[in-house]
Amino acid sequence: MRPYRFLTIVAAIGLLTAACTSAGASAPAAEQKLTVFAAASLIDAFNEIGEQFKRQNPGVALEFNYAGSQQLRTQLEQGAAADVFAAANTKEMNNAIQAGLVVSGVPQTFVRNRLAVIVPKDNPGGIGELKDLAKPGIKIVLAAPNVPVGGYALTAFDKMNADFGATFSPTVLSNVVSQEDNVKQVVAKIQLGEADAGIVYTSDVTPQVAGKLIELDIPDKYNVLATYPIAVLKGAPYASLAAKFVDYVLSAHGQAILKKWGFIPK
Repeated sequence: MRPYRFLTIVAAIGLLTAACTSAGASAPAAEQKLTVFAAASLIDAFNEIGEQFKRQNPGVALEFNYAGSQQLRTQLEQGAAADVFAAANTKEMNNAIQAGLVVSGVPQTFVRNRLAVIVPKDNPGGIGELKDLAKPGIKIVLAAPNVPVGGYALTAFDKMNADFGATFSPTVLSNVVSQEDNVKQVVAKIQLGEADAGIVYTSDVTPQVAGKLIELDIPDKYNVLATYPIAVLKGAPYASLAAKFVDYVLSAHGQAILKKWGFIPK
C-alpha cells in the first residue's frame, strides 16, 4: 500500500471515530411532551401553571388543548392521545370514566368556580339587575346546554323563578340569540358588543377583558358552584409525568395560581 493511501485511510478512520464519539456524547435526552386536555375556562391559569411546571421539570414540553369539556371528552372517545383531562364539571369526567378513558381511581376536584352576568361596557340593553334579563328585545348569548357553563346557567335561571315568577326562565331563554361551544366564545361576543348580556364564570372576567365589560354578581341563592375534576388518562404516553402535573395543580403553588385567576381553590 502506498504511504499516502495508508495515511488517508488512517485519517478517515480517525475522523469517523471522533464524529461517532462526539455524537454519542452530545446526543440530547428525548424530550417528554405532556398533552393536557383542559376546559376553555382554564386557559389563563393553566398556561401559567404550565410555565411554572416546565421550570421545575427541565426537558418537559407541554401541549394544551382547550375547548368545551364535552368537546374534549368526545375527542378522547374518538381516539385523541392525551395524558391529562381537566373538565369543568363532573358530568363529562363521569362520561370519560364510563368510556374507560380514565386511570382507575376517583378523579380529584382541583378547583371550583361561580357564575356571573356580563354586559358590554356601554350596556346598550340597560341591564342593571338580574330581572332585566327578561326584558323584551334583550339579546343574550349563552354557552350551549351541553357545555358545562351553559348547563349551569340553565340551573341558575330555574332557581330565579322562585323570586321572579314561573315565566322568568322561559322568557330569558326566548331572548337567547346564540349558543356557543365554550365560555370564551361567550366572553368574546359580549366584549365585541354582539349581544346585551351573557353568562360566564367569574374567572373569565380577566384583567385583559375587564375594562370592556360590566360584571353583575349572581347571589348565592341563584348561583351554581362549578366543580372541576382532573385525572390521568389511560394509555397516557407519559403517565408518571401526568401524575406529577396533577400533583402540581393540587399543590399550594398550583392553587395559588388558580386563585389569582379568579377560581375558588379546592
